[in-house]
Parts: sequence; C-alpha cells; structure tokens
Amino acid sequence: MHEYGIAYDIVVTSRRAALDNNATSITHIYVDVGELSMINPEQVEFLFTTIVEDDPLFRDAKLTCTTVAPQTRCVCGYVGSEIFVCPECGQLPEIVKGKEVVVTRIEVEAD
Repeated sequence: MHEYGIAYDIVVTSRRAALDNNATSITHIYVDVGELSMINPEQVEFLFTTIVEDDPLFRDAKLTCTTVAPQTRCVCGYVGSEIFVCPECGQLPEIVKGKEVVVTRIEVEAD
C-alpha cells in the first residue's frame, strides 16, 4: 500500500511549507496524480484524513486530487496520449506527463 507513503509525504510537505511561511493552519492542498502513477487518489485522500485527524495545523484541511492524463512525445515529432506505440512511426514514445504525484498548491491561514 504505497498510498500511505504518498499521503504521509503530502502531510510532511504541507507542514514544512506552512511552518516556513508562519501559517496558523492549512486549509487546502491540491495534488496532481498521473493516471499512470498506479496511485488510487481516493485512498490517498482517506489516508491523508486519517494521518492529520488530531493535528491542529490541519484542522480544516481539505485534500483535492486531480487526475492527470498521460502525454507522450516521440522522436518523429508526434505528441499525444498513445503510450505504447507511436501512431506516426511505430516506435515507443516517451511518457512526459501522467506518472507524477505532485503537490501543486497549498492554501494556508496566517496571522
């Protein structure tokens, strides 16, 4: 269950960003989850809620995961979403987007 590790890393990253900016609470965290990352966003959201349950810094925190579709690029110039075979030349395209799990934005409250 690597979703737990992802949820934990989101908590640690958010806490560090909040404390570095003198925040009193974290209100919203936005995460992009690539379709090819093999991560279940609903499970990450559940585990995140469980991890921060008793943490006052995350009292009103909401986690929003956005699914990112795969994007590929081929040496022939093809850019699209075909991940196995380039429809232009038949080669294996390079996956440039869709495998990532990235915290894109953290909203905080500060005094």
